[in-house]
Order: sequence, then C-alpha cells, then structure tokens
Amino acid sequence: MVRAMRRLPLVPALALLFLAVGCSSEDPRLPGNLYEEARKLNLEGRSLEARAMMKLLTQRYPDSEAAQQAKRDLYLIEAFVNRDLADRQKQLRANMKRIADALTRYKTKKGEYPASLLDLVPDYVEQVPETPWGHPFLYRPYVTHPIEDVPVKRGPAKQRFNTKFDGYYLATLGVDLQPGGEGLAADLMIKDGVAWTEPTFPLIELPQPVR
Repeated sequence: MVRAMRRLPLVPALALLFLAVGCSSEDPRLPGNLYEEARKLNLEGRSLEARAMMKLLTQRYPDSEAAQQAKRDLYLIEAFVNRDLADRQKQLRANMKRIADALTRYKTKKGEYPASLLDLVPDYVEQVPETPWGHPFLYRPYVTHPIEDVPVKRGPAKQRFNTKFDGYYLATLGVDLQPGGEGLAADLMIKDGVAWTEPTFPLIELPQPVR
C-alpha cells in the first residue's frame, strides 16, 4: 500500500477531513469514507497527509472498523515516512556540504567568497544544489571587518575599507521556510564552512560592500 512520496511539501487536503467531521459527524459511513480518502492519498504518494488523516480517524472513531484498519496501515506508513524523512535529511546535509566545499575551493582560487552561489557554476558545481523539496539555500557573504586601522609612522591614524568577502552564512529554514521547527522543518546553518548550532547567526558588521 505504501508508495514513494512526492517531492512537493504538504498541501491542505486535511481540510476535507475537518469539513466532513463538522458537517456529517453522525453519518455511520463517514469513518469508512475517511479511510478510503486517506488510502487514496497514500497511493498518490502523499503519505504525510495520509498519516495525519488516519491518526485523526483513529482518534475520533476509535471503535470503528475503519479506524482499526487505519491503525494497521499506520505501522507501514510510519516506517515509510520515517525512512523518507531520514533520506531527505541525509540528502539535505550532502547538498549543503557540496556547496560549502565549492565555496572553499572558490575562495582558495579567487581570494574571497562569491557574491552569489550562481558564481560557482560551472567551474565548481554543475548547478547550484537545492533542498530535497526544491527550495534554494539562503546564502549571504560578508566582510568580517569592513573597516580596519592602517598603521602609520606619523600623523593621524588612517583607516581602510575592506571589500573582499572573507565570510559567509549558508542556511535552510526547512520545508516550511520558517525559523525553528523539527524534522524537515528544522533549520540547518553553516558559518564559514562550519556547522552553526545557535538559533540565529551573529549580526554582520556594517558597512558592507554593495555589488
């Protein structure tokens, strides 16, 4: 019964369940209809929605035959969804590492990080990797110390404006594009090639060069 999940993120098919429960909660056919709808979603590759619908079915109609069948199906769906989530997270980390490695090679050759990930194509990557659900990675190069003092033997101190990007932030906010979250919604961040575990990146010192 379990089928491969689509790349697309969750869509609001569960609205059908809430409408059905709200309008026809006493209809004895409703549990069976909901189970068939959940089964159809799973066969279409929308296993996350099918799982959520079956869980609600078992909670609202725990004694129904449809709920008992949904419980049995949930074991398979849960195993598949968990494996799929693990595969996507593995792919996500691999794609971020590909970008980080390409950025390191670019800086080694050019003396700074690129202004855009598109600058890595085609010499460092054939194309810019995306998240497993099709979102671009968030990339922000920056100058660590935009203004620095220049030593002089005589006269007032002088300052120099640095323009080379010697640092960068690379991140994904997860499938929901919102800060925080767990599973596929969790944030992953890299600062200058190293995994960043704090909730947010440090503020970038101003002024930064405009390109």
